[in-house]
Amino acid sequence: MFSLTVSDHVMVAHSFKGAEFGPAQRVHGATFVVEAEFRAPRLDRLNIIVDIGLARGELRRALDTLDYRNLDEEAGFAGQNTTTEFLAAHIHGQLRAALREGRFGAGGAAVRDLKVTLRESPNAWAAFEGPVADAPEPEPPSSFAGMGA
Repeated sequence: MFSLTVSDHVMVAHSFKGAEFGPAQRVHGATFVVEAEFRAPRLDRLNIIVDIGLARGELRRALDTLDYRNLDEEAGFAGQNTTTEFLAAHIHGQLRAALREGRFGAGGAAVRDLKVTLRESPNAWAAFEGPVADAPEPEPPSSFAGMGA
């Protein structure tokens, strides 16, 4: 299996619901280094998986929907704890959709698996990985809307 990884970063503000999160229940900022790893069993006629420029552009497009935003105020995340794991699955879904729509060019059709990693620090990171085609979208975790303020 061949792989190609591109990376970028995103800065967000958010808070978490649930006593387990301690001080992170208050609004705080986070900067994540985001890596997207595309995996394919073969190279295309140019001997690439996908064009690096297209991959970087699509990753940036996905991150632009999050960058410099307070995720607590985004309707699409209402009632969700936007944890590192949750955001990895969210970005995976956006890149998966872009692959399925052909926005990575012809080479993108050979991509079978995608892994998205968010690095909070050199000591802590989370990832979501899964197939690109013929698989259900990642399920968001159950709502935390009923938990404390």
